[in-house]
Amino acid sequence: MTGNRIPRAAPRLSAGAHRTSLPRYAARRLALGFAQVVAVTALVFALTEALPGDAAVVLAGDAPDPARIERIREELGLDRPAPARYADWLFGLLHGDLGVSLTAGRPVTGFLADAAGPTVQLAAVTLLLLVPLAVAAGVVAALREGRLPDRILTAAGVALYSVPEFALAVVLVALFALRLGWFPPTAVGVGTNLFAQPAVLVLPLLALLARPICSISRLVRAGMIDALGSEYVRHARRLGLSGRRVMLAHVLPNAVAPAAQQLARTTDWLLGGVITVEAVFVIPGLGTSLMSAISARDIPVIQGLALVFAVTTVVVNLLADVVAFRLAPRAGGTA
Repeated sequence: MTGNRIPRAAPRLSAGAHRTSLPRYAARRLALGFAQVVAVTALVFALTEALPGDAAVVLAGDAPDPARIERIREELGLDRPAPARYADWLFGLLHGDLGVSLTAGRPVTGFLADAAGPTVQLAAVTLLLLVPLAVAAGVVAALREGRLPDRILTAAGVALYSVPEFALAVVLVALFALRLGWFPPTAVGVGTNLFAQPAVLVLPLLALLARPICSISRLVRAGMIDALGSEYVRHARRLGLSGRRVMLAHVLPNAVAPAAQQLARTTDWLLGGVITVEAVFVIPGLGTSLMSAISARDIPVIQGLALVFAVTTVVVNLLADVVAFRLAPRAGGTA
């Protein structure tokens, strides 16, 4: 080592990853993500085909006539072989066409666009609050390792993480909405703009934030403790670098890298969590639309929603992997 160059931490990625440039790594992950999306389209179609029930029966009413059911099936194209319908669906996807809702008669893209607003609002605010709160909790716990703040945060994290979001949502409604009357119990009557009445967001956000804050903050805490005890941080301090510079330039990046990948997994979980929370709080988003489509056997809507969730998962994981690759130190690298 020469001058004041500071050695980096031990590598966290494989040796092959260290020899790969960021653009090449991102291109490889993008190709893998595209293959995953193609596989998901086949899986989604197969699973929706396996759903019990028939949309034609639902549309026929309470006292369906077999002739009417058969006529509806022909009109909707449900009497065609599954491979032919899958090929048509793929052809439509290539042109941005997700089909037409069997029950509403509207294009699925417009149907999803209308329902996406509340879900995007809820998920965006959750992620916006999640990152600073989780990182702050992890940093505080690491800097006070073994002390009272660390013990309180650890105990609270374990307790909250053990409670499913559905159960937590029910408890929050019973306590803060029905008993204390501080917040509305549901979003009924609010419409698609949840920001018009921010109070309806409080309880859903608490239900969605509790578990991921616990998991991500524990990762940040572990990464911080590992980095604070590393040789390169001790060397940086011997060189007289300020504690703030050491923290921002050398400790936090190594603590945040694994947390970025956990954030991607949390986003995957958030998609399912939003569906559950929307059901509890009657929020008119994608989760509520999915439940309604399943009840009505509206196959195009189910396929469109499942595809949206799958593509979101692939994109989020791709971004998280690229961020983790960028933050992780390179073997033999220097500052």
